[in-house]
Amino acid sequence: MSTPFTFATCDLCDAHKGDTSGAFRVLPPVFREFGALTRFAGPVVTVKCHEDNTPVKAAVESEGKQRVLVVDGGGSLRRALLGGNLGAAAARNGWAGVVIDGCVRDVAELAACQTGIRALASMPLPTERRAPGQTDVPVLIQGIWVRPGDWLYADEDGILVADRDLLAPAA
Repeated sequence: MSTPFTFATCDLCDAHKGDTSGAFRVLPPVFREFGALTRFAGPVVTVKCHEDNTPVKAAVESEGKQRVLVVDGGGSLRRALLGGNLGAAAARNGWAGVVIDGCVRDVAELAACQTGIRALASMPLPTERRAPGQTDVPVLIQGIWVRPGDWLYADEDGILVADRDLLAPAA
């Protein structure tokens, strides 16, 4: 499946390297690729949850509209917040991508999902249902603030976030 986006995060970084306003942010290079798409972009929807993927499930089972789900899992390496079934749901429901500050599972299944998926690592343990989490709130991902409505761009070189669509024609 091809992506409608033709961008390179390196080029975007070159163009915005002098931006000290905080409107342009680059996530640390700690995320691994798990989905079939290595390049994806879209407006951000956020979820904050800790070792309970209830809000992740609700999000990917809803209409994605080519948005990117950013999940603040607190960097936990103890439970997987996304597996094969939810990855397939994200692809089927039109999510451009999912970025998880936490773990995934069912790696072989995720590799077949026609969506971008990034996470810190794989972990076979599923989550436990403990707390509902939060949606559409600012989240701190590896020390970088990501807000609902921001734009996220991911490719083979990395992940960056901006307060607007950097590929939109200037008004």
